[in-house]
Amino acid sequence: MFAVTVPPVSVGSNIFFAIALLSISVLVFLLLRRFLTVRSTPAYLLVPVFFALALPASVVLLVPIDLASSSRDGTGPKAIWLPARVVLVCWRIAYWLIFALTWAILPLLGEYFDSGYRDPRARIMYSLRSNAQYHAIVLACGIVGLVYVSISIGFDFRSIKSLVMALAYVWGLVLAISLMGHGLVSIPRSLIRNSNVSGRLRRLQVHAPKVHDRLMDAVNELASLNAQVAQLQQRKTGTARDFQDWIEELGEGPGSADVRVPILEAPESSATVPTIITERYLADLTRRLQRARHMKARFVDEWDRLVLLAADLQSIINSAASKKLEFGQAPRRSSCLPRAKFLTPHMRYHLYSNIIPSVRLVFGSLFAVASISIIWSELIKSLAPHLSAVSLTVVPNYKDPKPLGFGNQLVTSAWLLYMCSAAMTGVNEVQVWGNRALVRRNTYGESACWYASLVARLTVPIAYNFLTFLPKDFRRGTQFYDFLGKLINLTPLGHGFDFIFPIFILVPVCATLFNLYGRVKRVFGFANTDDDDDYADLENNPAGFGMGGWREGRDLIERELNGFGSLAVSSRGARSTWASESDRSDGDSFTSSRLRVPVAEGSRSPRPPTGQRPTTAPTVVDGEEEDDGNFFQSFAHRVRNTFETSNTPRWLQGDNFRLPRWMTGDNTTTEDGGVSRLFGGRAVPGRLRLG
Repeated sequence: MFAVTVPPVSVGSNIFFAIALLSISVLVFLLLRRFLTVRSTPAYLLVPVFFALALPASVVLLVPIDLASSSRDGTGPKAIWLPARVVLVCWRIAYWLIFALTWAILPLLGEYFDSGYRDPRARIMYSLRSNAQYHAIVLACGIVGLVYVSISIGFDFRSIKSLVMALAYVWGLVLAISLMGHGLVSIPRSLIRNSNVSGRLRRLQVHAPKVHDRLMDAVNELASLNAQVAQLQQRKTGTARDFQDWIEELGEGPGSADVRVPILEAPESSATVPTIITERYLADLTRRLQRARHMKARFVDEWDRLVLLAADLQSIINSAASKKLEFGQAPRRSSCLPRAKFLTPHMRYHLYSNIIPSVRLVFGSLFAVASISIIWSELIKSLAPHLSAVSLTVVPNYKDPKPLGFGNQLVTSAWLLYMCSAAMTGVNEVQVWGNRALVRRNTYGESACWYASLVARLTVPIAYNFLTFLPKDFRRGTQFYDFLGKLINLTPLGHGFDFIFPIFILVPVCATLFNLYGRVKRVFGFANTDDDDDYADLENNPAGFGMGGWREGRDLIERELNGFGSLAVSSRGARSTWASESDRSDGDSFTSSRLRVPVAEGSRSPRPPTGQRPTTAPTVVDGEEEDDGNFFQSFAHRVRNTFETSNTPRWLQGDNFRLPRWMTGDNTTTEDGGVSRLFGGRAVPGRLRLG
């Protein structure tokens, strides 16, 4: 009798795979619900963004399953596995859907949402025109590459497909390595820094004036655009009659009903409208109005979280004497732990003062070791792949032909998740993305498409780059390599590139580790821009005096908490006064803007120009109390206010003495930052938009 070999059945693995995909879908939906208003977001935007996030997350699941499904010793897989044909089909579906979303659907959809036109046909044409230049460059590169491939290996369909996949992989790998290098330093460094409560509070205070300035700029920009809409609504003749419905729709938008005076009066020239109203002008006005509303919502949310976190950190520091921690009665806090009712004040003190900082320090150390392991693996994989730290944790015995076990699969998923997280963290470190940002419950549609496209674009190159850490037999036995690796290595463009280029990960790592960007900006005179490193500012100015010091940030936060600023946590229930009444009721959006002007005159002073911010909060003197006193008391109050609200001279702030320009012969240097005046002075956030 001949023994019949029964092939293994993957019923349990199929159930696990289905449950894992369902869990990923639920988590992605919760993520969308956190950053988008699901009920008001159109389906044509919500569905592509959902797939652009769910498919890359499934890649993190497919890689360890693919490694375990490749049996090399004839005994069959021993962990979560799927048949080879199923794995190959999953890779094809995931890759080509991600490719279509990244290079076609999401870029067109983002510009469609950001067009500003009302007619769908006009929005489509605007989207096509906006993406035509970028796609023309891509097409030109594709034609040049096609000619090169046709000469080297011949012209056939396989060579075209390999060229497309190699170009997409090369571009994705360059972007992934650059961003991942920043994130590998930023993640452990942030955890280690935040383990010190006082240092974290001081960095928040350094960062507060920058966020506050951007909030004021966003409010004034929105007020200027609302003034243009108000002028358009007053026109009842001429070309304005042809677009009356459109103009009325702009006037009914969120934040447009606010007729109160902004904090800083906008220039009159910015509120002028042309004599002849055209569709293109209204579309541009609509686009700028949408961006201004969401920029304001972005900085309202950031300022809200900064002040709440600073208040919590200050409460933790103040509780060191009594060993009892109470956060107050505000309905909103910077985290959910203060709401836990089972914690006593003494337990809460030890939790926030000892346990949480120690946990941050431990995880920061672990992530630092993980970052060093990834960097070492990138450098050594082309010379001695058996010494790769990542490979030794996934495949302890590289000569062992047995497939991976369940524990090795968990380690593989952990490495992939950390690499992808580092790349996404690098997005926040490299601040060249303009007005794009993720805002809780109010993310702009174009920003949502851009972030989803970036996640989808980075995941596949990172996954294949992870495979290069493993031994050659493990790598070539996977369906992922059979589908993608062979086509990438078919041309000289892809062959060897994934082994040589990752060495350049040292460039972003060293730039972030030693604050190279801040040093370069200080050399060229851009040291006062808003995107400087807060930690470097704290080291350069530990006393906190001068422009943007931590003392000014402390005064701004205290003014907010005392009820004289734009947040007023203690008196208004911890919600921003820039938000509308409807936002306070449901909490779904910060889009609307109803300014609340304090009753007491002088409680909020106008924001001075950039570079001339006061270092101390103004002293508020009530007019009625001043009238009750005699002449000498009134004179004393005025003298005290004069000295307390005056700026400290720059020669008393530790600045070096500079000779006048007529003595040095240099007519280009100004006190605003050297050659930065040649480029328009301070950069306006949101004006740089990269495709």
